[in-house]
Amino acid sequence: MLRKISLILVAMLWFSAAAAESFTVVDAKGKTHRLQDYKGKWVLVNFWATWCPPCLEEMPDLQKLHETHKDLVVIGIAMDYKDPQYVLSFADDLLVTFPIVLGDQKSASQFGRLAGLPTTYLYSPQGNLAAKNVGALTRQAVERYIEQWHATAKRPSQK
Repeated sequence: MLRKISLILVAMLWFSAAAAESFTVVDAKGKTHRLQDYKGKWVLVNFWATWCPPCLEEMPDLQKLHETHKDLVVIGIAMDYKDPQYVLSFADDLLVTFPIVLGDQKSASQFGRLAGLPTTYLYSPQGNLAAKNVGALTRQAVERYIEQWHATAKRPSQK
């Protein structure tokens, strides 16, 4: 079972050197979010759009992560929209309480090329890119990945 979970995680989450080692974004409420401000916490940055079915599928799980994991910061970056107010109303209708950034090409370019939506970047508590996922992501997959990371971090290094 653990092997199956590991294989799923490897298939879903893969490392990417092209993604941001640092980023700065401003959410719709005017709050600035910098990766370095969240040292000691996991940071999950999710690019999404209102018209994207897999994005909408994962929203409840991202919200649950935001509510239940005090060691995890979730930031949603809305892309490909015409009306900012529509995006914010849409997020409110989904009961999203994590920060929403009204993204554009400039903010997205800090993370590298987006291959599709949704795309999620997961940063370790040390601020290093731990994983990148293109496609819908589940709460359970993120939790398993974090558990696996903690288990690996506790093992003595092999020389």
